[in-house]
Amino acid sequence: MTLHSVGEISEIMRFPVKSFAGEALQASHIVKSGLDGDRCFAFIDETKEGWDSFITAREIPNMLAYKAKIIGEDHEGELPELVVTSPDGRIFNWSEELLDEIQRYSKRKMSMKCYKPQNADLMAVDSGSILIITDTTLRKLEEIWGKRLDRRRFRANLVVALDENSSNEGNWIGKRIRIGSSELQIDSYCERCSMTIIDPDTLERDVSLLKKINEEMNLNFGVYASVIKTGPIHVGEKVYLVD
Repeated sequence: MTLHSVGEISEIMRFPVKSFAGEALQASHIVKSGLDGDRCFAFIDETKEGWDSFITAREIPNMLAYKAKIIGEDHEGELPELVVTSPDGRIFNWSEELLDEIQRYSKRKMSMKCYKPQNADLMAVDSGSILIITDTTLRKLEEIWGKRLDRRRFRANLVVALDENSSNEGNWIGKRIRIGSSELQIDSYCERCSMTIIDPDTLERDVSLLKKINEEMNLNFGVYASVIKTGPIHVGEKVYLVD
């Protein structure tokens, strides 16, 4: 086995509540389900099944204005304590009060669902356990779009600053990467949807971005990874491609 450096972790992002704003971390843990505490909580429509049951910012852009944070890191596989800050500064926990708050944005009857961290099953994540993007691909898309690009539009768990002359994340598909003692299998591209058109601050929509991703990148931006080995990670840690 040979390890080739491809870059380092420049940012770790966790999204405790699906479609809420997340939290930047200096360190975290890779667990069986992905990034510890990621998408542990979600709002759902119980009249629907599977992926269609999740209520997201595609329907309610205002969800992106609520900031979710997990209190403490030592929850030992139990449901962590959650604090949510509303756009006007009010504080909520994962409670009926928060459900009532979000329910007012939709006529669909909502309920709440939560998942214990470290469960081997995917939680309220999309097609893979961990979503990774790189600074190089971000800059490429920014040039294509011709506007400043906020990486928060892509809701990645890990942003990798690539080494000079390193191949981009698309070339990692089918291979493994190592970060500290953790190891990930790069499974597929992330096919982008209308979430990318929403500005995370103003909540304004700009369909031209998704159009460019479609025209120039075949809707692919970033990659999904599954967990092979668990372990701690931190910002600044090297990322290696495993051969």
